[in-house]
Amino acid sequence: MNTSDVLRKKITVIGGGTGSFIVLSGLKKYPLDLGVVVSMADSGGSTGKLRDQLGVLPPGDLRQCLVALSEAPVLWRKLFLYRFAKGELKGHNFGNLFLAALEKVSTDYNQAIETASYVLKTKGEVIPVTLTKTNLVAQYENGKIVKGEGLIDENKAERSKIKTIYLEPKAAANPKAVKRILESDYIIIGPGDLYTSIIAVFLVDKIKEAVLKTKAKIIYFLNLMTKAGQTVSYQANDHLKDLKKYLGRWPDYILVNKGRLPEEIIDFYKKYNEIKVVNDLRNNGYEIVEEDLVDNKKFEKNPNDVLYRSILRHDSRKVAKVLLKIFHV
Repeated sequence: MNTSDVLRKKITVIGGGTGSFIVLSGLKKYPLDLGVVVSMADSGGSTGKLRDQLGVLPPGDLRQCLVALSEAPVLWRKLFLYRFAKGELKGHNFGNLFLAALEKVSTDYNQAIETASYVLKTKGEVIPVTLTKTNLVAQYENGKIVKGEGLIDENKAERSKIKTIYLEPKAAANPKAVKRILESDYIIIGPGDLYTSIIAVFLVDKIKEAVLKTKAKIIYFLNLMTKAGQTVSYQANDHLKDLKKYLGRWPDYILVNKGRLPEEIIDFYKKYNEIKVVNDLRNNGYEIVEEDLVDNKKFEKNPNDVLYRSILRHDSRKVAKVLLKIFHV
């Protein structure tokens, strides 16, 4: 296959946060038409404070995706990831502040993203799934209702399952996101928290419909670990059933890690009632791809970050290698 054939492959990642960062970082070095449709429901940490105090759209997941696709000098990428350690800005991320300021001085949010993309020399499209200021609301089987992505994400003591999840107010799709999904050759969902990073995208009006209409092949990354307050005691099939409920279809490929998870990392997660996701998948018309996808290095949390973060990640190089086989590159 020659370079022009490869360039015609349009790859779109759906999600937000660290998972999308890893996939985009791995694929960036290859001659692909890359894009990402980013969740806009984030309300925790620095992002949450900026939303509350400035009334801006959530910048955190967008910032991570912009940096992942950046081909700017290392100093610029480090700057956008820098988190302040002291003073009134403690816990804030410079990239979040930059995007919040850009939103205030730009004619519209698309101009803000275009400017940030120019500064960071991004290789691909970073597209907010919606420009509506909205919040994620989860209703649990025990009747409890939690409003706000940040509060759902930190609801770690919850043992009841999520019965339903929705956006309040309803959110209109960014036309660019719909267009990107319809024109894609492959759509990659995840890795990421099932409800707060992934399903949050499909709750936006017209996004589910676009995924059902597109001719793109759908690839889903099964999470490595369960998530307290979201997927308590879930096995692989539980993740897939919940995803299908909001996506409206099964993915074409399910990527499952078969690499060994270090015992000390598994022990760390046990403290938060989180366990390794067991592969109990049954063939429902999708192809199950089992590979070693895990990054065995323990992720070191930034001490200035006030949020709990996962210390186990997918490996960007391993992820890219498997995806390229699926793309036939």
